Amino acid sequence: MNVKIIETKNYVTKSNLPASDYVINPYVGCPHGCKYCYASFMKRFTNHTEEEWGNFIDVKQCNKRIDINKLKGKRVFLSSVTDCYNEFESEYKITRKILEELVKCDCFLSISTKSKLIIRDIDFLKKMSNVEVSLSINTLDESFKNDMDKASSIQDRLETLKELHENGIRTILFMSPMFPYITDFKKIIEKSQSFVDEYWFENLNLRGSYKKDILTYIKNKYSKCYSDYLNIYLNNDLTYWENLGNEINDYCEKNNIRYKNYFYHSKLVQ
Repeated sequence: MNVKIIETKNYVTKSNLPASDYVINPYVGCPHGCKYCYASFMKRFTNHTEEEWGNFIDVKQCNKRIDINKLKGKRVFLSSVTDCYNEFESEYKITRKILEELVKCDCFLSISTKSKLIIRDIDFLKKMSNVEVSLSINTLDESFKNDMDKASSIQDRLETLKELHENGIRTILFMSPMFPYITDFKKIIEKSQSFVDEYWFENLNLRGSYKKDILTYIKNKYSKCYSDYLNIYLNNDLTYWENLGNEINDYCEKNNIRYKNYFYHSKLVQ
């Protein structure tokens, strides 16, 4: 890993995401190295063009305190293009420093991670009145997970959600990205429903350099699905997603499960 310390003027930046007003990214890059990570596009803007995504990280340091008055009543997202609890957070504690400043902030904080390290900061999270934590899980198969990322195991993520829930922290299982014919959303819900407050669903979007890599992986490891993937991602056939979206909606409503469907086409986005 290429690790570099950089100075930043402010941890908080204006968000372009529809569900948040501000975003905080304590790091540039992410050692999880998710093979489907949309954030890999960041290399074009961060002087890491010659390095592979997942092989570098910049640790942001900022001497300026967060202006919590500016964030009052706002929605803050931690983080959008990195995992704020990546393995280097254990050493540098940038996210913990940020949480310490946000404890007294009257904002709505949403944290997204794939790491069990967030358990370390339960002391701060329990002091916040408006905080939610989402962990990404798109499979119960550890071998598939290991093919896709270097983050915490699926079992660790489930146990993390359970511990957060038991400590009164609102939990979200973000089923993302859902791989066609591989992600079994019902099995994941059945495994986790007792300690998850809400489910979010997002389909696998393939674009950029990783589109070819994922399709090659499917061809080699899940050959029975390969022709279906070509139909979805080369022929742009949305039938699979439309049917799955309707199945998710029906299942969640029938079983009184709180959910949000973030599939990226107009027929399913509410």
